[in-house]
Amino acid sequence: MMRKDKLFKLLDITFWKFILVGIANTIVGTAVMFAAYNIFHLNYWVSSASNYVIGSILSYFLNKYFTFKNEKKSWRQVAIFVINITACYLIAYGLAKPLTLWLLGGYKKVVQENVSMLIGMGVFVILNYFGQRWIVFRRMD
Repeated sequence: MMRKDKLFKLLDITFWKFILVGIANTIVGTAVMFAAYNIFHLNYWVSSASNYVIGSILSYFLNKYFTFKNEKKSWRQVAIFVINITACYLIAYGLAKPLTLWLLGGYKKVVQENVSMLIGMGVFVILNYFGQRWIVFRRMD
């Protein structure tokens, strides 16, 4: 059981800033992803990945300077950010697609993959928050 003080530390102002940045990323990235899939008829992986290419660029700068107040200039940090985003993406969408196919086996492919992308987004947000907070932009104080 998590103690109250640990929960409040986890849900501090940094968490809420991350959520605010996430809302901006979600609006931009989701529009790109669903337009790529439903308007331009790109496949599941290209469509969902386009969300994270565009959203990750926005996310890096907003989270670095606004959320985590990190002024460090480092190519290593950029590389770790890219690795974090990539790992979160592959795990989230790699789990979401088979899970959704199993749950919605009787539905059309377009329904399954749209729902899968929504589930993947949710899992990605959770994994990405912890990766950015505890690995990419962790404070060394």
